[in-house]
Amino acid sequence: MRCPYCGSADTQVKDSRPAEDNSCIRRRRVCPVCGGRFTTFERVQLRELVVVKKSGRRAPFDRDKLMRSLQIALRKRPVDPERVELMVNGVVRQLESSGDMEVDSSRIGELVIEGLRSLDPVAFVRFASVYRDFREARDFNTLVDELVGGAKDSDSIESPTIESPTVQSADEEKPKAGKTSESR
Repeated sequence: MRCPYCGSADTQVKDSRPAEDNSCIRRRRVCPVCGGRFTTFERVQLRELVVVKKSGRRAPFDRDKLMRSLQIALRKRPVDPERVELMVNGVVRQLESSGDMEVDSSRIGELVIEGLRSLDPVAFVRFASVYRDFREARDFNTLVDELVGGAKDSDSIESPTIESPTVQSADEEKPKAGKTSESR
């Protein structure tokens, strides 16, 4: 493993142990040249996945890109990072075990949305709004309805009554500050 600090190709493993969910090995390494310490993770990869984008372009599957997009959706949310890691591992495992070498980006997006639905509802809405390319507020209402209780009609959900502000006509007398009608 190449040292990320000085680029030396000779690094030593100081500690090796299974990660939290036993899906990878965590290794602490040290560089004998510069003394830098860093951590690496070794994961089982069943096959090389290729993502087929909406445009038809193909790109290698990048687990770190998936993790970054989830971190954006989960920003400032009280979700344990271990649960996020477990979710990502589950998505990757489903993709790898499907038997297909090529996976549509839409399939990855739907798996992530399903994982976020149970992980954090706010992150679910954030991710889905970008993934499904929301254009109007009505799109959010539909998604929230789906989240709350399945695909309900928007008519069957009671919405709070919003009173419009009353406008006073010029003929009406405005009370002076600090005085009420009883004190006049």
